[in-house]
Amino acid sequence: MVGGDVEVRIPPNEVAARVRPEALRRFLADVGRAVGMSEEDTVLLAMLLARNDLRGVHSHGSRQIVGYAHWIRKGNLNPRPVLREHSRTASSVIVDGDGGLGYFPAWRAVHLLVEMTKAQGIAVAGTHNHGHIGAAGLYSRVPASHGLICYGTSGYQQNPEPGTPLSVAAGGSPMTFAIPAGAEHPVVLDFGTMNGLYSRDIQDRVFEVAPGALRRCIGLGVMCQILGGILVGVPIAPAEAPWKYPGAFQGALFIAVDVGRFMPVEAFAAQIDEYVRRAGALQPLPGQERAHLPGGPEWENEREYARDGIPFTRKTLDQLAATGRELGVALLPEME
Repeated sequence: MVGGDVEVRIPPNEVAARVRPEALRRFLADVGRAVGMSEEDTVLLAMLLARNDLRGVHSHGSRQIVGYAHWIRKGNLNPRPVLREHSRTASSVIVDGDGGLGYFPAWRAVHLLVEMTKAQGIAVAGTHNHGHIGAAGLYSRVPASHGLICYGTSGYQQNPEPGTPLSVAAGGSPMTFAIPAGAEHPVVLDFGTMNGLYSRDIQDRVFEVAPGALRRCIGLGVMCQILGGILVGVPIAPAEAPWKYPGAFQGALFIAVDVGRFMPVEAFAAQIDEYVRRAGALQPLPGQERAHLPGGPEWENEREYARDGIPFTRKTLDQLAATGRELGVALLPEME
């Protein structure tokens, strides 16, 4: 695989259970209801978290519900946000998340983005006043499924302290690109610009052997913070933030382009299919069984896990069970 943050597959000896996607969604929805979320938001969040687990992106899958439930119960996030659109033009819009989780304004934003891009050829949608959006690839895939190219990023309020390392300015923001294909998988790159580089010791070691790589990661993170944060209305200074909920300090930006304005969509898809097939015949990266373009491993995982069940470690199942007990929500039998 080239790029991306897809985790290494869970070793077979660490798989405690394989859970059917529909069962996982049912449990997650029950947790959402227990913390007071609306039925519509509950169903959407459960679907998106389970979709990440289906793709093998477990870091942004169902385990995230543990933190979300905690933040909502503490009053850091609005359990029942009412989204509002403003600054709307023919090719742009901002969606205000009303202090809730970022999944909901981001999901609406990319669906509005599809409509605008189909009409205008290129469009942009931003979001602010919300919490975590989860895996950015969830959203870039939506325009790609409509034959559009999409770029997305997210930023958050940092308030960096003087004297801290420069890497702090890069934050932990994601960046995603999604390219539609035909018969092959869409090419989807979704990665945290500083993932794996938060430790100062690791940064120092990387800088010794590849200083340009660290500089590029920091530079990409800075751009995410500006485009997915400052540009969409997330101020640097906390005192300037107008948000009611302390956990609503994030924003996001999505841009889409209509392939058909450049070349026939079918011809473009055929070229991407050929690219994916040819790349698959190349020599894999060290430790990998197959060569993939970005999005390939997730594509394969989704099909296997939908058929055989999503693998879970005992640690993750115990975390979900603990949150369930706090809320009076029992794990389903196949999750125990």
